[in-house]
Amino acid sequence: MNLRLAFLLFILVAIGDGVSAQSATSASGDVRVQYKINDSWNYTPSTAKNPSELAKGKNDWNAVSIPHTWNQWDVVDPIPGYRRSAGWYSRPLSLKPQAGKRHHLYFEGANMTSDVFVNGKRAGGHVGGYVGFSVDITDYLAPDGKNAINVRVDNGYNPDLIPSQKADFFIYGGLTRDVWLRTVNNVHLDQVAVSTPTVSAASAQLTATIELAGVDQLDRPKQGKLKVWTRLRDAKGQVVSEQTTTDFKPNEAWEISMPEIKNPKLWSPSAPNLYTLETGLYLGENLLDFKTETVGFRWFRFDDYGAFYLNGERLLLRGTHRHEEHAGLGAAMPDSMHYADIQQMKDMGVNFLRLGHYPQDPEVYKACNELGIIVWDELPWCRGGMGEEVWQSNTMRLLEEQITQNYNHPSILFWSLGNEIYWLPDFPGGDDEEKVKGFLRKLNDKAHELDPQRMTAIRKYYAGSDLVDVFSPSIWSGWYAGVFTNYEATLDKNQKLYKRFLHMEYGGSSHVGRHTEEPITSVDGVEDANWAEVSNQVDVKNMAKDGDWTESYIVDLFDHYLSVTETREGFAGNAQWAFKDFGTPLRPENAIPYMNQKGLVDRAGKPKDAYYVFKSYWSDDPFAYIESHTWTERAGPKGVPREVAVYSNMDSIELSLNGTSLGWRTRTLGKLPAGGLAWDVPFVEGKNTLVARGPKGVSDQIEVNYSYSPAKTANRIELAASKMATGNILIVATAVDKNGQRVLNYEKPMYFDLNGTGELLVNYGTPTRSQIIQMANGRAAIELVPTPTGTCTIEARNQDFKGSYLNLDFSKAAGKPTGFQLGNTSTR
Repeated sequence: MNLRLAFLLFILVAIGDGVSAQSATSASGDVRVQYKINDSWNYTPSTAKNPSELAKGKNDWNAVSIPHTWNQWDVVDPIPGYRRSAGWYSRPLSLKPQAGKRHHLYFEGANMTSDVFVNGKRAGGHVGGYVGFSVDITDYLAPDGKNAINVRVDNGYNPDLIPSQKADFFIYGGLTRDVWLRTVNNVHLDQVAVSTPTVSAASAQLTATIELAGVDQLDRPKQGKLKVWTRLRDAKGQVVSEQTTTDFKPNEAWEISMPEIKNPKLWSPSAPNLYTLETGLYLGENLLDFKTETVGFRWFRFDDYGAFYLNGERLLLRGTHRHEEHAGLGAAMPDSMHYADIQQMKDMGVNFLRLGHYPQDPEVYKACNELGIIVWDELPWCRGGMGEEVWQSNTMRLLEEQITQNYNHPSILFWSLGNEIYWLPDFPGGDDEEKVKGFLRKLNDKAHELDPQRMTAIRKYYAGSDLVDVFSPSIWSGWYAGVFTNYEATLDKNQKLYKRFLHMEYGGSSHVGRHTEEPITSVDGVEDANWAEVSNQVDVKNMAKDGDWTESYIVDLFDHYLSVTETREGFAGNAQWAFKDFGTPLRPENAIPYMNQKGLVDRAGKPKDAYYVFKSYWSDDPFAYIESHTWTERAGPKGVPREVAVYSNMDSIELSLNGTSLGWRTRTLGKLPAGGLAWDVPFVEGKNTLVARGPKGVSDQIEVNYSYSPAKTANRIELAASKMATGNILIVATAVDKNGQRVLNYEKPMYFDLNGTGELLVNYGTPTRSQIIQMANGRAAIELVPTPTGTCTIEARNQDFKGSYLNLDFSKAAGKPTGFQLGNTSTR
């Protein structure tokens, strides 16, 4: 076969779930066939050690799809703790052994340890979560093609595995990412590592390091020479460089230098230009294998103690963080939701993402490559200190696997070696400075050995700040320490200490719908000049414990931080913590129990007020947002205006009240609040309509009910129900005084329950799908899924109010937009 023709007749089959391997065929001889096998799995929470022990037990098997976690709901239910044990997955696989072929199962992630059995025999496995691994199942397949796949996964307590159990996030168990079946020839491409050693606007070099598998099975004098053909294509499919290489030496990596690429289209957040490297492996004239890799050309550097540069131009890194989970799914997110998360960040204007605190789904890196988001990829060494020989071996291996599998992503610029690594040691002496530094040095050397072109990094290990290329101290001004107005002085101090300084993590928690006219900005006993978080917060005064947890405060904090960083010369950048609310076992007493509520969006991805603060500074998409759409009940003295801010990226905005213009304001970067887009609004008693207008058709509108009389002490809880666009019913509990006025400062937890038909949506960790939730400005809500007929009683209670009840008759309520209430009683 002609080499060029053979090269074009490659196959990279990615067919839908549920198709057997035998049906994945092509005219090119099936040199590489791969597809997901996410369907037809069953799961049982058995702790059996092997298939024979499993077969003896009475197992409750349930049909599941991959990705899957057994901690989908229990991590945020009201019961302390979550399942940390083993579970089994089982699936039939119709696949016959084929002469000259190897068959692999590839797991994108299994938390935390796994053993893979084929027809009762162990074929392989993996120790450690968050990275992919492959298991060759060829020699275990049944001749008739009828195979049983069993996978044991265990997320039980294991101090020899990172991250530590003391990390501030849940360690989900299960097959939390996609599973693939791959069929390749005996001799195939094992690894194609792409490097771009020199890049400029005028030219670029590209090298590909090729590693093969199965070469020892060849009788090359009879079968011919091995050849590799590499071809680089641009986004339009045009070939810009190609190379043919022969004389491969067995058991050695094969390094191919491509001809110079002239005038490369550079990769950046504003123009994420990508190329595709095609690699074909031949034996004589026969095509054995074919792979494609994503390529991006870019170069980067820091000024000493100063700014960051990408492709020769200063770039302010505008960052956030991400944990891999979503309401109702836990860590078992489909690819579409991973990509949607990154797209939502991009829409807000993010150009930098720290993956906290572990490597994430392959779809995340794909999205960052394509959308133009620079990545800080982090080893899961999060808290717990340093362990002994087994721990060290596991940790070093996981770093090697992480770098190897993610090496080709142009979006990755930083390999982080960990976070808060010395905190809360799990082992005696695990925080010994000299030992930790010694091991950190080994990790750093290994990272540079595997990848000399990227920078290493670490956060909050001061003794190792000079061991890595990039360092981030802990700066939590205005939340865990000090006040947010000292942020600029804190940056001045830290930027002088660290040669390459990036600030990872800042922000604070906000409870959706909780607002105040005067956010608490200082607490008695807080040392204003402090800025660093400490591990033990018992005796430390700070906003995290003593603040009001309002959206109002967090908006002010972020507005101040951004007014500093967006106008600061010589600053490299920072990353807000975190983009989305996420679950954690360490926070049972939060406003939503077990939820870290520092997100700019809630756990289901719905934006909070703070999202629009960042968008006003970072996004080019024209918009205006009146602060706040969740602040529609307000109160204050007659004749005293209230400040209303409009967050927008427009040069000017007009605000009107009840049809009367309050004037135009001009936006000035760095001016507070909202770049100067703020008005003193003379609210009238009752209904107020606020409308913001700007150029390019930008507008926003809210309705505010305003009272001149402050509410008195909460007297009762009133329940009401209304239909939602989804078809669910929203149950709202409101704290009111004896006159029926909403008590805006009532913040106690509310406990919801249901008796009868229908279902309350609980354990999502969101503002309307949590069974226990603190009230926000005297209000709490929960969603109910109705039945076509039947009745139920909704109960809302806490220690102040011993029970309020709402009776619903779904048949009578059918078709009514509101007013399901048939009876309401309240006792105190």
